[in-house]
Amino acid sequence: MATKSFDSDLVRSLAELLDQTNLTEIEYDTGTLRIRVARQGMPVAVHHMPAAAPAVAAAPVAQPAVSDDAAGHPGAVTSPMVGVSYLSPEPGAAKFIDVGSTVSEGQTLMLIEAMKTFNPIRAPRGGKVTRILVTDGQPVEFGEPLVIIE
Repeated sequence: MATKSFDSDLVRSLAELLDQTNLTEIEYDTGTLRIRVARQGMPVAVHHMPAAAPAVAAAPVAQPAVSDDAAGHPGAVTSPMVGVSYLSPEPGAAKFIDVGSTVSEGQTLMLIEAMKTFNPIRAPRGGKVTRILVTDGQPVEFGEPLVIIE
């Protein structure tokens, strides 16, 4: 993908994350920019490899099933990264959103923790939250539907 400006510092940061976490690849996507950094010399059997789950997530928690209609829903807000979802700003605090909440464009819907950094997931448009597809503390994958806004 050719771009007019190339952020070599971002690529270096992603490469450092690979070293620090022993991951084989990492992908960064903002919607307009997509960067994938992978280690060379390591065989990769499939395009998307599951990320190593944190020790806390070793005991699976009941997770809502993401149906095919949620994945293709025009109001689906998807995860821009692999990480762990958090529905409130800190333990014991009120959730950012609930089903039925009305949100405005840019409003924080949840946080995704990746590499000990909490990244706000913001509403791409205003509307009503009709479904929350993840639970607090649930590991999420890149592109996974998180919330439906109608």
